[in-house]
Amino acid sequence: MLNDSLAATAPQSGSPADLIKDVTTASFRQDVIVASAQRPVLVAFWSPRAPSSKTLLAVMEKLVRAAGDRIALVRMNVDEHPAVWGQIGQQLGLQGVPAVVAIDQGRPVDMFEGALPEVQIKAFFDRLAGPSQIDQVMAEAAAALAEGDLAGASELYAAILGQEPDNVAALAGLAKIQLDAGELENAKQVLAMVPEAKANDPGLAGIRAAVELAEQAAALGDLAGLQAKVEADPDDHQARFDLALGLNARNEREKAVDGLIEIVRRDRTWNEDGARKQLLQFFEAWGPMDPAAIRGRRKLSTLLFA
Repeated sequence: MLNDSLAATAPQSGSPADLIKDVTTASFRQDVIVASAQRPVLVAFWSPRAPSSKTLLAVMEKLVRAAGDRIALVRMNVDEHPAVWGQIGQQLGLQGVPAVVAIDQGRPVDMFEGALPEVQIKAFFDRLAGPSQIDQVMAEAAAALAEGDLAGASELYAAILGQEPDNVAALAGLAKIQLDAGELENAKQVLAMVPEAKANDPGLAGIRAAVELAEQAAALGDLAGLQAKVEADPDDHQARFDLALGLNARNEREKAVDGLIEIVRRDRTWNEDGARKQLLQFFEAWGPMDPAAIRGRRKLSTLLFA
């Protein structure tokens, strides 16, 4: 049923031809003003003389195709239609191209100039047309995770991947669920589904760090022996380091932080600053708002800059 819902809102074949087109002075009223009664229309003013125009148009066309029929895009070459550009640019205070004006119900409602990053352009889209069905399901999956409903979140992520197999956020979410359930190999298999072109996506950094930590911890075995080594020799930094990895695997994050902080306090240069680097990997895996990460960063800063 969920997959049916997603499929119903996915872009239909042939829709880009209707929703992405070039506009002329003669067709401006029909393709923009009249068309904006059905859905917001983005007017992209561009020029072949402005190199950033091509970059902007490529991103916008991609986002329009992903948005289904929620929004339309028309492209106007200002070199070929200077009168329209001159009138609208003057009225709205636009300084140059590329520039984008959003028209809704026949009136300009928003605009921006320059080739913005894709994430900012998507936010611009969402302000006009609301979040996509995919975004809504992602929010539902996050809510299910927060409530501890791993099965429900997994189903939602799987539904998203059925429509967008390369959705990095859904892949990362599904991999984290597998990792939290103790299924390390399953988590690695999910990450292996990430397309090579998106392998270095920042959204994967946290889960990749968590998987690496889990692999390290799996090789440690019983922690009692490590604890005994540290108690017998407080300067056995390798034992303390390995113990911190094991404590993190048990979700005893504050104890793991304290162990690594102690290594830094005793010998900052040990293992080429290995304890501090491991702390940073912990923080990346846990996320910036995790209480143990916040506490750990504070303790590390205090120690390094005292």
